Amino acid sequence: MAVGRDLGRQVDSANTQGLSGIIGSILALGLHNRNINVKVYEQARTLREIGAGIAFTKNARKCMSLVDSRLPDCVACVATVNGDPANPNNNMQFLDGYTHSPGQGIGKDLEGRKLYRLYGGPRGFEGCHRAHFLEKVMELIPSGVVHFQRRLESIDQGGWGRLLLTFSDGSTEEVDAVIGCDGIKSRVRQLLFGPINPISYPHYTHKIAYRGLVPMDTAIARLGLDRARTQHMYGGPAAHVLTFPVAKQALMNIVAFVADPTDWPLSRPMAQPATKAEVAAVFADWGPTVRAIVDLLPPEMDKWGVFDHLDYPAPTYSIGRVCLAGDAAHASSPHHGAGAGIGVEDTLALSVLLDGVARGVESGTVVDKAKALEAAFAAFSSVRHERSQWLVQSSREACDIYEWKHPDFGADMDRAHEEITRRSHRIWYFDIEGMLEELEKEYQGNMAII
Repeated sequence: MAVGRDLGRQVDSANTQGLSGIIGSILALGLHNRNINVKVYEQARTLREIGAGIAFTKNARKCMSLVDSRLPDCVACVATVNGDPANPNNNMQFLDGYTHSPGQGIGKDLEGRKLYRLYGGPRGFEGCHRAHFLEKVMELIPSGVVHFQRRLESIDQGGWGRLLLTFSDGSTEEVDAVIGCDGIKSRVRQLLFGPINPISYPHYTHKIAYRGLVPMDTAIARLGLDRARTQHMYGGPAAHVLTFPVAKQALMNIVAFVADPTDWPLSRPMAQPATKAEVAAVFADWGPTVRAIVDLLPPEMDKWGVFDHLDYPAPTYSIGRVCLAGDAAHASSPHHGAGAGIGVEDTLALSVLLDGVARGVESGTVVDKAKALEAAFAAFSSVRHERSQWLVQSSREACDIYEWKHPDFGADMDRAHEEITRRSHRIWYFDIEGMLEELEKEYQGNMAII
């Protein structure tokens, strides 16, 4: 994102994956609503999103409402109820999917097994497809904000008061500031930290996610009504399986996470073709219910390499008037299901900070707009860094807990559930008002020393 002439912000979402993502679009909307001139530069020809399900907790939806009061409705209209539509299940559910006795049938291996529940609040585990949600968000953004086929090549923070953006087609733009919301392969991050710096890139977590969609009627016939329509996490040694309903319960989504000791070069696309036979081999000695879930997968599907920023975190999210947000700043693995929610918190923080800068410029209390933008971005980095980096770390550790590899818990699911609950509550019950107060304090402190 880039702030233009009258604090008109042009949003650099020139995602190296060719996607104008959810966080960039929400932030563009938040800035536009605050009368900040914003433009989104997108390298693709059209707007689109990849990936499957996404869910937002009550905390993330509250942040959305403070960015734009219409955003929670964008979630609600495309969300899928978890469980019985007449009596939704607002719990995240875990159980042992590995332990079983010879000869047990589907479901019989789970009878009498403890089911761990983690309450997520009203509508806390209603998921939706990323593309469907993004379509609803984009309906709120006026025409002329998003500019396609504009791949960012360089940012010149020269000393003449404006930033010069150069694109791959040779065109240029002068702007007041840039916010990189360009995803896990962020070009803006590369420009900030340098092309040979490992900080500039995500790194492989040595986890693969196999994904497949199953018609709900087929899933119910095999697994039963409740198990097919309600989210379940099946834990076990060195792998785990997640299922949940999508597409208004027309489909059951299956995600199987498995370890991969080999390397996955960043030059290789993050999604690769796979077969059901690969997954079945991993879960061959698991319980019959998990094996039945794997058997529901289509013969051919996608497998996704799981990358994050844990190994080489960004020491700061801003340098001068260039800032990173969302996955460009702190991409995490998906094991907390909170990466997008943390990104939404970023959008609220930046919307409020830049609104403050714009008001200061309008009132005359801010005489040096460039310095004020630097102060705002520095405040954002200072306040948001610890929480977002903790999520990146905790998400990796959550995977170890689900897969009985964490040294403190092993296969003790009672203690593991307590730990996942503690970590999840730290994510969900976030003091939003406290964050906004801290941002204002940091910004004012930065302005005082300019």
